[in-house]
Amino acid sequence: MKLVHSIAETRALCRSARSSGARLGLVPTMGALHEGHLSLVKAARAKSDLVAASIFVNPAQFGPSEDFAKYPRALQNDCALFEQAGVELVFVPSVEEMYPKGAVTWVVVEGLSDRLCGKSRPGHFRGVTTVVAKLFHIVEPDVAFFGQKDGAQVAIIQRAVRDLNMPVTIEVCPIVRETDGLAISSRNAYLSPSGRKSALVLYRSLMRIQRLFASGEHDSANLIAAAKQEFAAEPAVRLDYIEVVDPESLEPETVVTRRALAAVAAFVGQTRLIDNILLEP
Repeated sequence: MKLVHSIAETRALCRSARSSGARLGLVPTMGALHEGHLSLVKAARAKSDLVAASIFVNPAQFGPSEDFAKYPRALQNDCALFEQAGVELVFVPSVEEMYPKGAVTWVVVEGLSDRLCGKSRPGHFRGVTTVVAKLFHIVEPDVAFFGQKDGAQVAIIQRAVRDLNMPVTIEVCPIVRETDGLAISSRNAYLSPSGRKSALVLYRSLMRIQRLFASGEHDSANLIAAAKQEFAAEPAVRLDYIEVVDPESLEPETVVTRRALAAVAAFVGQTRLIDNILLEP
């Protein structure tokens, strides 16, 4: 496995691999790797000849009062995990490498970037789409792998790829969960034992929606109301939002007559967690 810090070297190595006919897969991450990230690598290994990954805690997607400074960083361990998983190249740029002094260009997916997490984290998705676009231009992958856990991010990146005619295929991989249902996240490391237990309310609320939906309830307001009852019984958790939306446009669905995304975000103490499920009529 080769660890690279510069854009120029990463671009040269990836172009060399592709010129030899290799199908190149990319797994973008912010590090602090867990089983969810490794599931993306596994998918990339199955669908690519060569797998590149990135580790970059992107300051542009954090708000001024968010956790950029304390976001977990474990480069040595991350590199060991990537090597064990079969990643051939890991790109670990500095902030200065990715955002040269005076940079003023952003990639914004209008409308979608203001929905779900974008509503409560202004500018977040602008930072996400900009850094992902930069990674696509640097690595030039044939296929890139993202987790379904951030359903809004998936929709926004897919729209950006389509609208900007980027020559990359987006593969979306299932959410990886703990045995009790909690979606695996790097931010779970922030949780105290009691907070970890309280955090299960996100999964319980989604399961309640799923059960109601399976029993024939397709009115989104009723599904959301039932989910909110779960949060009412868990005062240690503050609900940010719970919505039922179109998985591509992220616009609210009044009645679920086609595939829909039930998405939730909530604060467990100071830790913000997200989760979602897909509803299939």
